[in-house]
Amino acid sequence: MTSFAGFGLNNAIARAIAEEKYASPTPIQVQTIPVVMSRRDVIGIAQTGTGKTAAFALPILQQLAANPRAPERKSCRVLVLSPTRELSGQILDSFRTYGRHLRVHTALAIGGVPMGGQVRALLGGVDVLVATPGRLLDLVNNNALRLGGVEVLVLDEADRMLDMGFIHDIRRIVAKLPAKRQTLLFSATMPGAIAELATQLLRDPVRVAVTPPASTVERVAQRIIHVDRAGKPALLVDVLRRGRIDRALIFTRTKHGADKVVRQLTKAGIAAQAIHGNKSQGQRERALALFRRGDVKTLVATDIAARGIDVDGISHVVNFDLPNIPETYVHRIGRTARAGADGTAISLCDREELAFLRDIEKLIGKSIPSDNRPLANGNGASAHRHAAQRHAPSRAEPRRRHENTAASARGPQGQAADAPRGIAAVGFMRRGHGRRPTI
Repeated sequence: MTSFAGFGLNNAIARAIAEEKYASPTPIQVQTIPVVMSRRDVIGIAQTGTGKTAAFALPILQQLAANPRAPERKSCRVLVLSPTRELSGQILDSFRTYGRHLRVHTALAIGGVPMGGQVRALLGGVDVLVATPGRLLDLVNNNALRLGGVEVLVLDEADRMLDMGFIHDIRRIVAKLPAKRQTLLFSATMPGAIAELATQLLRDPVRVAVTPPASTVERVAQRIIHVDRAGKPALLVDVLRRGRIDRALIFTRTKHGADKVVRQLTKAGIAAQAIHGNKSQGQRERALALFRRGDVKTLVATDIAARGIDVDGISHVVNFDLPNIPETYVHRIGRTARAGADGTAISLCDREELAFLRDIEKLIGKSIPSDNRPLANGNGASAHRHAAQRHAPSRAEPRRRHENTAASARGPQGQAADAPRGIAAVGFMRRGHGRRPTI
């Protein structure tokens, strides 16, 4: 299908799509929209940047337009769950954009802001509620929201919600929903726990996929630069100064590390902002706005905070710290090379991260080049080559065992990674144990 006209969408929705200058649907939209419009359950395997939000928002708005009715007090007809505040806000913006010519009432329920405004927004009921699991349960427990009228449930980035420890919250939420509903589950990867959850929640689902599970974005040029830990800050400055960089997203493993990198870049004369779980919602939104407008071209983030970042024009992703969960690498580099653009992912790897690198290469099915080729503009090759010669690890470097994973996930002061409170080790986070995060 080469145009949105073939879906038979409501004229008001088609008008909004035209105003956004959308030319043709993406593969995930082509596969998903007709299925959702037929009221079937869906399992969608798609990474960020593939157009999956429109793939479920457009047909849901079509259903609401075809069956208009006032929602019940303190209730919603459509419930969309996402792992982070930023992603939730972007999903809500999409519903409002595509539904701007419809009489559709929407609301957002996220942590980090007072609950009073959200309680008032739900008093008369809404058509679409986008929420993070923690705040949603708070509203339910405070009798501000009833879930008995939900007609459609969307679980977006389900694998991220699993990693963040939301799996038990999701089960509690689903237990309060009517059995007769449409359920749409989207995930970039399909780990065993999510496959099991899908089996329990969905009825005879249609499976749609636009990329193989855990595949990397084809248009991303990936590189590894081997360097001692102490040499990373100077090398990062060199990469940012010498490359043709429109916007760079820098990943660190810890909140402390993100702030430290920002200080180091600022000292070197490179404007940068940090976004992580210790920042207030207002601080996160301001930093993201500066980055989106291009006022600040470098954003330093932890994985949890960055999962909702959907910004066009990110030319480079730099892994200051390699992730200790290989699937996370796929999510990170997927932030660049969107909408047909090229992108570059550069990872700075020290000796203690070699095991992480091997796990990443095993997952993506290929070796990441580490020959320190020049950046796009041909500059900086010499500096990178000398850095590699000084710091490249010996081939005899022993593989570190995964028993050290939790320790490696801590910062230099023993500070825990950007994980939910009460979760000390990544292994526990992936299994969903620990107290519910405040998101």
